[in-house]
Amino acid sequence: MVKTRAHVSEVDPVWSRITEEAQAAITDEPLLGGLVHSSILHHNTIESALAYRISLKLASPEMPEQILREICDWAHVADPEISQAARADIVAVNDRDPACDRYILPMLYFKGFQAIQAYRVAHWLWHNERQDMARFFQMRSSEVFGVDIHPGARIGRGIMIDHAHSIVIGETAVVGDNVSMLHSVTLGGTGKEEEDRHPKIGSGVLIGAGAKVLGNIIVGNCSRIAAGSVVLQEVPPCKTVAGVPAKIVGEAGCDQPSIQMDQLLGVR
Repeated sequence: MVKTRAHVSEVDPVWSRITEEAQAAITDEPLLGGLVHSSILHHNTIESALAYRISLKLASPEMPEQILREICDWAHVADPEISQAARADIVAVNDRDPACDRYILPMLYFKGFQAIQAYRVAHWLWHNERQDMARFFQMRSSEVFGVDIHPGARIGRGIMIDHAHSIVIGETAVVGDNVSMLHSVTLGGTGKEEEDRHPKIGSGVLIGAGAKVLGNIIVGNCSRIAAGSVVLQEVPPCKTVAGVPAKIVGEAGCDQPSIQMDQLLGVR
């Protein structure tokens, strides 16, 4: 008797929703048909679309799009975590940003999302003995997106960087899962120290606009850093800090500050 094996198609809800939204976008605005087709509908997988979009953005006279596309494709094949994290990032942006009502928007328009995806490829390069190419990705991301993330930094899934202007994340920084940060955030050092010199941000943390977190300090899970604060000392989990220098001003106010996105300090 001939044995048959059932073929089960791979299910990718995030990519399916993106392609459905792409079709609707062309119906609503036909003049964007070329952009939407080349960026979304021309591709069979989210990995292919991400590689195309990032390579297009980072290409320059110094490095053509085709070479960057091949690098991004290699990275996605070698490390499936890159695209898994991208899916979580898309869902995070859609859930937390009131200006985002479709999954397609981060892919096409949001430079915070695009900069994080460029970083993820650069991080793969950095840890596969291609540091110079990783630095090229970092340089171009800084020039194109205004986001400067060292490829050696470690960043988790479900990251939202809202507006994403003037973001700086240093080489030994660690950012946990489900972190949200606003524009002009710095995760930096305090001088010319070498080795482990940058902050360790826990999961579920909300970092307000213009906040500076400096030095090899720990910011505990599910804490909040108020806008404009300068954090120089460790932040316990589930606390809110504010000021220059930042001090504890109360509890975080909820289980997941990065998801609630509540930036008011007890003011209603």
